[in-house]
Amino acid sequence: MTFFQDGPHPMLWAATRISDRNVLALSRPYTPENRSLARLDRTLLTVASTATLLVSLAGLLLGVRMGSRATVAARTAERIAEGDLEARVRPSGQDKIARLAASVNAMADALGARLEAERRVSADIAHELRTPVAGMTTAVGLLPPGRASELVKASVEKLRGLVGDVLEVARLDAQVAAVETERRQVSAMARRAVAGLGGVEVQVVEEVVVVETDPRRVERILTNLAANALRHGAPPIPIEVDGPVVRVRDHGPGFPPDLLTVVHTSGPRRFRTTSGSGGTGLGLTIAVGQARLLNARLTFRDCPDGGAEAVLTLPAQPADSTDQPARFTCCRFQILSGNTKVPSELQCRRVGTLVQVRWGAW
Repeated sequence: MTFFQDGPHPMLWAATRISDRNVLALSRPYTPENRSLARLDRTLLTVASTATLLVSLAGLLLGVRMGSRATVAARTAERIAEGDLEARVRPSGQDKIARLAASVNAMADALGARLEAERRVSADIAHELRTPVAGMTTAVGLLPPGRASELVKASVEKLRGLVGDVLEVARLDAQVAAVETERRQVSAMARRAVAGLGGVEVQVVEEVVVVETDPRRVERILTNLAANALRHGAPPIPIEVDGPVVRVRDHGPGFPPDLLTVVHTSGPRRFRTTSGSGGTGLGLTIAVGQARLLNARLTFRDCPDGGAEAVLTLPAQPADSTDQPARFTCCRFQILSGNTKVPSELQCRRVGTLVQVRWGAW
């Protein structure tokens, strides 16, 4: 039998019976073995800790790499959803992230092909309809006056406007539209945009604000927003001009939930109305496309107290070109008063599209 004696000086005992009356017992110190076992424990602990740390670091690096690749794929998908159909992911390896990247690229290719086919069909149809619509417009002018002629004329004008909208959408999608910038007052553009629309009131908070933009496109945006409010909303319909920000508000049922979802998530190229008015949604599509072309911001929301609101924010101009009117000296001269020569000058100041002229001493 063996026995281990613990304590400050551990001993290992071994004993065996050699006769009926005699027992042989041996003992030896167990301290060297304890030291060896302690060294072995420390070695195993060190090796296990190092291996665990290395495996954890390797797993962390692998996770970070996989996460970064997944993040790149997600950001590329967001860019594609925002309209950048040229965005692509560079797949690397044969793992699932590479398959995800290849799937995103395939989705972008298919989406781009479908949108391009849609744009070409829309443009071709609109171009083909221009000639017969022009002929119908001419023929309507030859009809005798009467109720029937007025109805036909109204229908032809509506068809003509629809064809023009489809062509405008095709040009915006093809990115071939040119921007012709001028310095204009925002309030003046708002008044011109709704001059032919009844039931719309322009409210100016800040009058003298001049921006460098394409006035025709800005007026088209505001006209489409106001017309959409008249068609789908309810009066009153105020248009508030506050510096470079224009708000178009109505008091109707608000925007459809699916439209707001699409606008807030992906900035669509197409809108589709769901009301019973029979609209095609081209007005808002053109407004969003024109705003994107002008580097302006166009947002839509439902107001808490009811109604819908569209906010157009035009690009801000430098302080020296908007806050202070442009001023320059036209000429300098001297006025002879008796025997005294009074130096004078003629000064011009530009405010929007107007030029103010005054003269005085300098």
